[in-house]
Amino acid sequence: MAEENQTQVAEFLLLGFPRAQPFLFLIFLAIYLATLLGNSAILALISLDPRLHSPMYFFLSHLSCLDICYSSVTVPKILANALRRQATISYHGCLAQIFFLIWCAGTECALLAVMAYDRYAAICRPLHYAQVMSWGVCTVATTGCCLWGMLNSAVHTFLASRLSFCGAAQLQHIFCDVPPLLKIACSNTHPSEAALHAASVLVGISPFLFVVISYLRILAAVLAMPMAVSRRKAFSTCTAHLLVVALYYGMANLNYDRPSSGYSPEVDTLVSALYCVVIPMLNPLIYSLRNQEVQGALRKVLQGAWGSLGGDA
Repeated sequence: MAEENQTQVAEFLLLGFPRAQPFLFLIFLAIYLATLLGNSAILALISLDPRLHSPMYFFLSHLSCLDICYSSVTVPKILANALRRQATISYHGCLAQIFFLIWCAGTECALLAVMAYDRYAAICRPLHYAQVMSWGVCTVATTGCCLWGMLNSAVHTFLASRLSFCGAAQLQHIFCDVPPLLKIACSNTHPSEAALHAASVLVGISPFLFVVISYLRILAAVLAMPMAVSRRKAFSTCTAHLLVVALYYGMANLNYDRPSSGYSPEVDTLVSALYCVVIPMLNPLIYSLRNQEVQGALRKVLQGAWGSLGGDA
């Protein structure tokens, strides 16, 4: 493509919004409020209940913070555009959205792997757990996850900033992400495509394999336990994390490791919305329904609040 046909893009038109935009606004508003409420509740419970002051819940609190940030990167702009006649996002706003979106995604991939190792250490090495997962180790691990996600995000954002566009800059999407940008770019997209495939291995598949190996070793240790009660208790601390891992890595693979033919615009928008918007809402729900300690902490807080109301009355 001749250089004179390339245009300096000031903003992108977002064409992924359906005609029933008020209905879309209500759906995304409900999801966003549920995400904020659910993850804030998890953070409050972990802060208020001393029984939850352990490495497992330290990591869970960071996961809840990530989910709030993850959702906040895209949903407020989606809500604003749903109320407008023409949905747009500025060029620099698009790059910022890509940076923070991929930062949260990469950090969460690494954090889920760290959480799997925490469960492995607790079940397979209980006598050494306090040393293996000390508070210093937990802090270094979460910081490393954040830096790893930032590095991955910086690479993708830099490559996206080097793309050129010809004609009308129209994204068949409801927010900015790398795959939709590659579809409309008229410059060489091979570096960005190669970076996506490399990230799917280093940031996606590698942590997932680490999780799988950790849980295979956990399964072997649990099956070797002599008492059924001990086995049930060990499994109960892992089921919520396994559900979150299956949902998150499954949707991440669908979103970034796409077939060469790509998805239709409708499927593309649906997959991205599930990955970036719905899953952050589901995580606190999964942990509250599948984790007995979180349920116990919630009952304790509710009973305390009810008792205070009864005493005031």
